[in-house]
Formats: sequence, C-alpha cells, structure tokens
Amino acid sequence: MAWSLQQRWLFLVLPLVFATSVTSCYTSIFSFGDSLTDTGNLNFISSPQSPNCLLPPYGETHFHHPTGRCSDGRLIIDFIAESFGLPYVKPYLGFKDGEVEEHGVNFAVAGATALDRSFFEEKGFTVEVTANYSLMVQLDWFKELLPSLCNSSSSEGCKEVFGSSLFIVGEIGGNDYGFPLFDKNALGDLITYVPPIISVITSAIKKLIDLGAVTILVPGSLPLGCNPAYLTMFATTNKEEYDQAGCLIWLNEFFEYHNEKLRIELNRLRGLYPFTNIIYADYFNAALQYYKSPEQYGFDGNAFKVCCGGGGPYNYNDTALCGSSEVIACDDPSKYVSWDGYHSTEAAHRWITKAILEGSYTIPKFSVSCLSSE
Repeated sequence: MAWSLQQRWLFLVLPLVFATSVTSCYTSIFSFGDSLTDTGNLNFISSPQSPNCLLPPYGETHFHHPTGRCSDGRLIIDFIAESFGLPYVKPYLGFKDGEVEEHGVNFAVAGATALDRSFFEEKGFTVEVTANYSLMVQLDWFKELLPSLCNSSSSEGCKEVFGSSLFIVGEIGGNDYGFPLFDKNALGDLITYVPPIISVITSAIKKLIDLGAVTILVPGSLPLGCNPAYLTMFATTNKEEYDQAGCLIWLNEFFEYHNEKLRIELNRLRGLYPFTNIIYADYFNAALQYYKSPEQYGFDGNAFKVCCGGGGPYNYNDTALCGSSEVIACDDPSKYVSWDGYHSTEAAHRWITKAILEGSYTIPKFSVSCLSSE
C-alpha cells in the first residue's frame, strides 16, 4: 500500500479522562450517522441506493417488510432502544411539520458522509444524493427541531430534556473512506481523509454539548477488513495479506488507525467537558470476536459468507446485489454475519449491542441498572 507502516499503525498513549460509569437512565434517543443507524430516512430520498435497502428481502426477519433499514431486521440502535425500554427511534424525514416525538429522533441517512459533498466534488468524485445529508446537515436538522423538542426557546428548557437523553453520533466516516477505496487511483490518499473526518465528528460532538447534550455515545468503525464487499474487491493470492480469521490485515489496520485517532479526540473532549459523559463504543473489537470465533456466536462457517448475495467466494457480486430480482436470500439470516456484503444481519447487530451494553467494549461502561429486563 501507499502508506508506510509507521502511518498504518500509530499508537499514542494518553491518560484517560472519563467518568467511572454511566448511571442515568434515558427517556429519549437522538442519533446521527449512516446506514448502520438509519431507521427509515432512506424512504424519503428519491434516488435509489445500491444495494437498494427499500426492496425485499430487506426487513424480512423482524419487520417482515422493508423499512429503510439496510439489514434483514433490527439495527444496533433498535436493540439499544429496546434495552432501555424505549420505542424504536423514528426517522426525522418521516415527521410531519410541527410533529414531535417525545422519545427521540433519528437523523441518520444511509449513504451519508461525515464530510460535506463539496469535499468529494473538489477531488473529482461523482457524488450521490445521500452526500447531501452529511453529519453537519443532520446536525442542522436537529437544531431546527429544538423549539419543538424543548417546548421552549430557552437553553434551560433544552438542558432539562437532553439531560435524560442518549445521543448517538455515528458510526460515520465509512462512506467517506469508500470514495478512495473504490477508486484505485485515489487509494494512496486514504490516510489523508482521517484528520478532516475526525475533526468534523469532534465538532459535531462539541456543538451537541453546547446545546445541552449530557450523554453521547460515539461508535468507532467496524473491522471493514472483514467485510465481504472489500474482501472481494481486494482479493489476493498472497496469504500474508490475511489474518488468521481471514480478514485483510492492511484494511483493518487502517480502521484501527481511524479509531485510535477518534479515541484520542474523545479523550481530549472529556478533559474540556468533565461533566459530560462521552462514551466510546468499540464496534471494531466487539465485532472482531465473531470473526475470530464464529462458532461461539452461531455463525460457524458463515462469518464471511453473504446471506443475500449473488455468488462468488463470499457470495458477494457487485453486479447482482441484494434486492435484485435474481438474488435470493439465505434461509436463515441468524446464522450469518453479513446480510448484503456491506451491512450486517440482525443477529450480528444483536451481538454487538450486547457487547456494548453488557460487556467491556465501551469507555466508560454503561450502567446495567438502566437496562430493561424485558
């Protein structure tokens, strides 16, 4: 690859600054991000995506019809809502003018980027419509709702509401990195995308804190070196490029680098905002467990195979994507990690949520006293 080992793995050791645990329970959830979090905003965007998450068999497992979620069923945010005894978080674009949802709003859009579309246009990329819904655009949507959400024009009214709210910022950035990853001529620039992406995530968090957010969950990237679409795209006969599980080493190292830079910035923010709970969610290592030991999670033999795909070594074919009439989904998605080559199954989302809420994959740890027993 074009970037050196020193660039690929930079590990900075900093003293951690964070609250010992998160103890408050939540009455609402506000979320920002991309397809990992979008619960239906995609329904209100006219241009179809690839793969098209609005067509069957998307949504077949839990909802029994497409909902705009890019999975066979529930997402991590859905399981988080269930865990706190809250209803599923409704998509922002589904609200009518003046309508307010007391349990929160989801601003995430499938295909959204952290950076604004102008960043990619200036680099000569062809930009799809979902780049119109970058992280800062989503934040602007949130600001527009403030008078209704807080039932007040004063900041004090918002602080009362947001003090018992969980804010989820991300995961986001994966689509940004997709531009150079899908363009081999730009692959050498991949490392240069990290600082501006981390900067905009940090800026969004600061703005939310200034608006009254008290508890903010910030997920890192998944181990996309284990992603069937990227495994297909960067397939090689050189076995040294793969780890023991079968993931691409160089690509996972890159996303570890992204996550490390994100953790450093979150640690800096904790020092600036000592009375705010800024929680890093380690999606990377939580997910890595079922790639390393798939049999322990019910994925034996199917950790890398796509459930809804069009053939090939990983059952992923970019000319026959899930949602196409000729593509038939597997009989039991719960035995698969990957749903369509890009997105995970409900079963994988369930395991990640369990690891985040009950395991050791957040800093600080969630208080289990807030979790619903249902």
